[in-house]
Amino acid sequence: MKNRTWAFLAGGLLVALLLAGVVSNYASSHPDGLDSSLLKGCTVDADDTIVAGSCPAQQAKDHELAGSPLADYGVRGVRNGFVSTGLSGVLGVLVTFAIGAGGFWLLRRRGTAPTDGEATTSAEGDAVESTDERRHAGANG
Repeated sequence: MKNRTWAFLAGGLLVALLLAGVVSNYASSHPDGLDSSLLKGCTVDADDTIVAGSCPAQQAKDHELAGSPLADYGVRGVRNGFVSTGLSGVLGVLVTFAIGAGGFWLLRRRGTAPTDGEATTSAEGDAVESTDERRHAGANG
C-alpha cells in the first residue's frame, strides 16, 4: 500500500478516535427523536423518570446486553464518567476499524490481473492466451 494511503487511514483513525474519546462527552444528554416520541403522553422529572401519564415508553424493558461491559455508553468499572464514556468510544472505534480492516483483508485481491495482450499461465504452468490474442487470431484467419 502506498504511503499516502497509510497516511490517509492513520489520519482518519486519529480523527475518529479523537471524536469518540473526547467530543462524545459533549453530546446532548436530551433524548433523541425516537426517545422523545415514545415519551409523548407522559410527564417526566429531571432524571427522565416517568412520573405520570400513559405513553409507549412505559413498556420499555432493559436490553439483554444491558449488563455488558460497554452498556450505556460507558465502561463498567470506570468511576469517572468522562473517562468511561471516552474509553467506550475509543474501544468502539478500534473494534469497528479492526472488523472493517479484517473484512477488506479477506476480500483483497490475491494477485494482479494480466494486462491486455499479456499471456497468463494456468495452474499447470502452461501459457494461456488472453482473450485479445484469441480475438485477433480468429479475425486473421
